[in-house]
Amino acid sequence: MLKKMALAISALTIFMVVPTFAGPTTGCNKIKFFGSYTTQSSLSDIFGDELTNHSYILQLNLGSDGTATRFWTGNSDYLINTGTGSPQNGSWTCRADGKLIVTLIQALYIPVAAGGANGNLTTPDVELWRHYRTTYLFSVDDVNTLTMVQSRSRTYSPTQDPTDAAGGTLSNTINTDQIVYTRLVASDADLNAPVTP
Repeated sequence: MLKKMALAISALTIFMVVPTFAGPTTGCNKIKFFGSYTTQSSLSDIFGDELTNHSYILQLNLGSDGTATRFWTGNSDYLINTGTGSPQNGSWTCRADGKLIVTLIQALYIPVAAGGANGNLTTPDVELWRHYRTTYLFSVDDVNTLTMVQSRSRTYSPTQDPTDAAGGTLSNTINTDQIVYTRLVASDADLNAPVTP
């Protein structure tokens, strides 16, 4: 009886230890990655005259319900003179290999002069130029880090439907620039820091 009990405990111990060595511990199928992530873009000389240098961030939000949004803080900077874009909205899914797929749609607008081709414009404005449907591939590195490893876009004219997954014009290249996003972690550290007069 004692031998059987010792054998049962040994077998149970093996089964408890083996899962810790099985398979990777990264990926969207292993880590709860939902949340808000940011990455900073390099300092930009907006007009090429060394007078206006801004640093922007990309904000990526991934909801537990499969929704995704991405916003670039440069979208509204000098929008009448340089054009602008909408936030990117879409969804995400987890691939079997643990990579995260995010598909987003965005509108881009270009500046137009007052009057011009459209006599209804009394002041400079922006008009819809293109829609982009972009698919991003991320590695889920840990609970606070995502790395974009690939992206590819379809371009749609203002008269085409950007929700048509086979429509528009597919880019001939795949972007493989790797961009690291880090989770924006909520903290009360600033609230607890001393207030200086």
